[in-house]
Amino acid sequence: MRIHLTSVFVDDQARALRFYAGTLGFTLRRDVPAGDHRWLTVVSPEEPEGTELLLEPAAHPAVGPYRAALVRDGIPAASFRVEDLDAEYARLRERGVTFTQAPTAAGPARIAVLDDTCGNLVQLVEMPGG
Repeated sequence: MRIHLTSVFVDDQARALRFYAGTLGFTLRRDVPAGDHRWLTVVSPEEPEGTELLLEPAAHPAVGPYRAALVRDGIPAASFRVEDLDAEYARLRERGVTFTQAPTAAGPARIAVLDDTCGNLVQLVEMPGG
């Protein structure tokens, strides 16, 4: 068994695609009309057949309070592994990404947290030696 798909709720799918593909560097995998929205997924260019991230519309009434609570408490909705956190932090800051937490040691890992412009916090994690 392996993880095939995971999702983040987004306020605007077009803006989310620009951020996740254009800014972060993920690759568009699927873009299928689905009623008023789209089945819109991205993947890591390092694993084009890997786990897909669904940019899911935040239309359900429960999503707003859920995401607001996560952001208020500083809890990321997703976590992405990077090889060099300092380099990613610098690259993304140059692209205008807002970070709510700069690179910080967290046990055996180092983490940073960014705002995805679509209602979520996203964690970047570097696992030294792993």
